Amino acid sequence: MTALRVVYASVIDLRTDEAYYWTWSKENVLSFLDHPPMIAWFIRFGTAIFGDTNLGVRFAGIVAMLITQLLLADIARRVTHDIRAVVLALLMPEAAVYYGLLMAKVSPDVALIPFAVAMLWALVRLKESDDARWWLAAGVFAGLALLSKFTAVMLVPAVAAFMLVPDWRRRWLSSPYPWLAALIVVALFLPVLIWNAGHDWASFRFQLVRATATHEISLRTVGDFIGLQFGLVGFVLLPVVLSGVALTAWRGYRRLDAVAILLSTAVIVPLGYFFWKSLTLRVGDTWPMFMWPAGFAAAAINVAMLPREGWPAWMVKSTVSWANAAIASGIVTVVVVFLYYVVAPWNFIGQTDPIGGEAGYQQVADRAQAELQKTGATWIATTDYRTYAMLRWYFGDRVPVIQINERGRYLGFHDPGMASIKGHAGLYVAREPDNANPVWASTTAIREPLERVERRWRGTVMDTYALEKLTGWTPELSPPADSPLYRWRVLAGEIEPAWRGNDSGFAVAALMCHQDAQSEQGGF
Repeated sequence: MTALRVVYASVIDLRTDEAYYWTWSKENVLSFLDHPPMIAWFIRFGTAIFGDTNLGVRFAGIVAMLITQLLLADIARRVTHDIRAVVLALLMPEAAVYYGLLMAKVSPDVALIPFAVAMLWALVRLKESDDARWWLAAGVFAGLALLSKFTAVMLVPAVAAFMLVPDWRRRWLSSPYPWLAALIVVALFLPVLIWNAGHDWASFRFQLVRATATHEISLRTVGDFIGLQFGLVGFVLLPVVLSGVALTAWRGYRRLDAVAILLSTAVIVPLGYFFWKSLTLRVGDTWPMFMWPAGFAAAAINVAMLPREGWPAWMVKSTVSWANAAIASGIVTVVVVFLYYVVAPWNFIGQTDPIGGEAGYQQVADRAQAELQKTGATWIATTDYRTYAMLRWYFGDRVPVIQINERGRYLGFHDPGMASIKGHAGLYVAREPDNANPVWASTTAIREPLERVERRWRGTVMDTYALEKLTGWTPELSPPADSPLYRWRVLAGEIEPAWRGNDSGFAVAALMCHQDAQSEQGGF
């Protein structure tokens, strides 16, 4: 299965968000508007080994999956000393499409997951050994998780319950170790705090608007959320995990079992929050993915604990049978999805295909290269971060690529080569009809239509792009905060319009149910 992920990572085109995070890895800044810096460090690690290749960008995600599996297996081993639970903990992630295949797609969640699981593992070691120094290790992993994505804060209730609900609460409240662990978290999170203090707390305001946005209640967004969980975790595996979490929560809070409280609460609290948000807002495909590994551990441990607790034989047998069926059917599904995207030549889903919807940018880059040579333009302009990222990926440092608007996304980025831009013609590349962006009215640029190019995947036109020649204007890399070229749309009081197509994680649901859901760049 690891070899399968390596092949997938090597041959599937980078998605737009992956290319966007790759551009971050080329910068030397403490943090970024959208997310903390860990994902950029992950990509830099992989490209240092394999260069600026698909595998190089995605390699850290493959390593993160292996580390996550080993930690889950060790949690199950330490709690149950049952080889069956260990095997289940190893294989459950393989049976979920997101982990078994899409962990090869880098995102801040891929960086968050191993550190979040490592924090849980350290607390399990604390319970097993009764050695308070494990609090310090948990603090290190929690700090690294928070450096990966802000959603790590949703694990705080689980840690608080682990510390305060069992009978040992007085011991930990009076011990210095949990408080030292909290200080370690803050110390590791300092790069994000320092960057934000110097940029008007931009990251927190960016995410706060998204998190607090209110809309009318929508059954579609609830359905999308539930469908995504079935698609990403598994149509059989998800009920198995949820039942395991429920029994683990019952066991933990009834018997004051610290580990059971920790694992179950790490799933229940985020799941409840995301379900509540899904009533009015579309929850991104990757947002809940950090919580399910705790659910895998809980479900695997539950299989070993049921017979020890004297549950009816039929229930024990049924639980084992469903767990085995979930793993078998899930791994088959992962392999089928892999074969569809890597081997099959067909497109069964059309423009809504989650992977094909972001493939084929090489065609746009090739046409842009031809127009650069034909017009004598020396730089490329875009007005959305996705097109910017993909053109940066294909052109590298050979041609300066600038997103002329939303410059707040690029705070502290290096000079892309203004000497090649100032006084020279540029080439504007934009998806239709977004090329008629009103931001151009605030510039003096003269736009001359040139060509149109179709981005195709397996014979289906996914998008059409307009290419225009730009003269009479030089982009401003650092416009003032009140400039329309600076503001990111979410701070203007809007949630960014969805990018047509599906989220990557919706692949299975799309393939099996032929549903579609609009995608947006991941928040939180």
